Amino acid sequence: MVREMENYDSSQIQILEGLKAVRKVPGMYIGSTDQRGLHHLVYEVVDNSVDEGNAGFANSIYVTIYKDGTISIEDNGRGIPVDTHPRYGRPGLEIVLTELHSGAKFDKKVYRITGGLHGVGVHVVNALSSELTAIVKKEGKLYYEKFRQGIPSGSLVSIPASEKDSNEDIRDVNISYPESGTIIWFKPDKEIFETVEFSYSIILERLRELAFLNPNLTFVIEDRRTNDSITLHFGGGLTEFVQYLGEGYTFVHKDPIAHLEQAEDYVVEFALQYNTSVSETMESFVNNINTIEGGTHVTGFRAGLSRAIQEYAKKKDMIKGVESITGDDTREGLVAVLHLKILEPQFEGQTKSKLGNSEARGIVQSVVDNFVSYYFEKFPGTADIIVKRVLAAAAAREASRKARDLVRRKTALEGGGLPGKLADCSSSDPSKTELYLVEGDSAGGSAKQARNRDFQAILPLRGKILNVEKSSDLKILENQIIKDLITAIGSGIKEDLDLKKLRYGKIIIMTDADVDGAHIRTLLLTFLYRYARELILNGNVFFAQPPLFRVQKGDRVAYVYSESEKDEVTGRFGGNCIIQRFKGLGEMNPTQLWETTMNPETRKLVEVTVEDGALADRLFSILMGDKVEPRRKFIEENAKYVTNIDL
Repeated sequence: MVREMENYDSSQIQILEGLKAVRKVPGMYIGSTDQRGLHHLVYEVVDNSVDEGNAGFANSIYVTIYKDGTISIEDNGRGIPVDTHPRYGRPGLEIVLTELHSGAKFDKKVYRITGGLHGVGVHVVNALSSELTAIVKKEGKLYYEKFRQGIPSGSLVSIPASEKDSNEDIRDVNISYPESGTIIWFKPDKEIFETVEFSYSIILERLRELAFLNPNLTFVIEDRRTNDSITLHFGGGLTEFVQYLGEGYTFVHKDPIAHLEQAEDYVVEFALQYNTSVSETMESFVNNINTIEGGTHVTGFRAGLSRAIQEYAKKKDMIKGVESITGDDTREGLVAVLHLKILEPQFEGQTKSKLGNSEARGIVQSVVDNFVSYYFEKFPGTADIIVKRVLAAAAAREASRKARDLVRRKTALEGGGLPGKLADCSSSDPSKTELYLVEGDSAGGSAKQARNRDFQAILPLRGKILNVEKSSDLKILENQIIKDLITAIGSGIKEDLDLKKLRYGKIIIMTDADVDGAHIRTLLLTFLYRYARELILNGNVFFAQPPLFRVQKGDRVAYVYSESEKDEVTGRFGGNCIIQRFKGLGEMNPTQLWETTMNPETRKLVEVTVEDGALADRLFSILMGDKVEPRRKFIEENAKYVTNIDL
């Protein structure tokens, strides 16, 4: 791509409209006001720094989380202009921070490739922050301006850089790259957000993605609350990204297939590699934005890859023993990352999760088809391995289809009855009904007595279900527990999944609060993530949270969920408390189970969400995959975060 303009001053900044309504309807701009929306603020600022880096003027980005609930994002780029705008008569910095749809990205002279123009940017971050300070580093000076809830609380101030530590306004801000650049230091507004506590791990994963996507940039995150910090730089780019995502499985060919093709108006970059998994791991991005819902570029990628594989297989007369090769066959065991850069991305929705540009499909399909075909001719050994892998998937698919047909015919002959162990509810309204997946017959018996029969159904699960991460569709569909699950939920699985057929609006996994319970919960979640992911994305899957202890003194009773909470309650109650430890759901009588875990008025439910598809895919492959060493390494690195362990 062409290097952007060296001359970057206030004359390049345009105002399309004033900053209005952001605080009234924040969800329109950042999607939500929960934890996801909170972190969206961080991403918007970071993305601006990434744009500066990809324009050729920065190579480092530093994120600092402070103990007082503030956060700063720093880069070593050119710095937002601080000179007076020739038309508007105000500093460029103030305009960028206060005017919606202002900036230097509209005419494509300063920034050619950006994350799109949806009006979400640093001005929205400012509007939704109780306090924000913008600092610009230029030529030995620090320029800064302070804002409250988006409104300037003073004017632009200029001081020598050497006076920073004696300045009350900015002395506490971390400055790691003093020569030049921009720092945005802000505190999210408690009046707007449900939570204002930043998650180190969530921000880390986004920065890790950006480091893979931008091998020219270095990212640092520091958490001063815990003293955690890490530097991220991946010179291998998407090739390293693919190997990172597929770490839990054995790759069937040695090196990823990777390619970057650049034209005047687009850049297509991708990397792919096949492993022994039965699932596809596909991560897609447009101008560094994670398009978690895919879009036209993903459609083009899949079509191009499928065509290249099928044409090679036909040319080499390799299609034997199966009726045909489908697109699904070419994606089994595939780990792939696609990054498209285009001038005018058109996203569906403010959160930019799905690309809509019609031309993107043809561009990406052509690039992928042509390069993979070329690669196969150049490296026939790798091509043969991949085609054989695809043919094995085709054979498994045909066997699976026959198994599904058999299940359907058998169900029809048996009258389509629900599982015998299912204690159904009387309501058939999915907006009200709940299905509890309960570990074991004993706990299932308690749950059946505790439930509200009007809207709560109970399905006891005897034993542990299959690890679907290591099993074929045929083996999975023959498993009785999984068949019971599929039948009870009603929505179907994979390509047959239909949310309109869902029998229960809430699917609640309720297991013991011990190691075995956690294992069963993980197995169930793996099945739902791999075979019914739409249920998770649609907000239908939850974890129940049974208490660990019952603390009583006299007529005072408290149910607590951790050792630390137990100590706090016993200290508050004082004297000799009666403490009951619940090692399993079956140890609670029906009244206790209802009060603590099943009563909608008093229970604690945790919704299962997918904040980061790449991270979720990788965790499932590590924890449930066929390689032991990555799993051991993960446990060793994360054991320190575990607070409750039953041995």
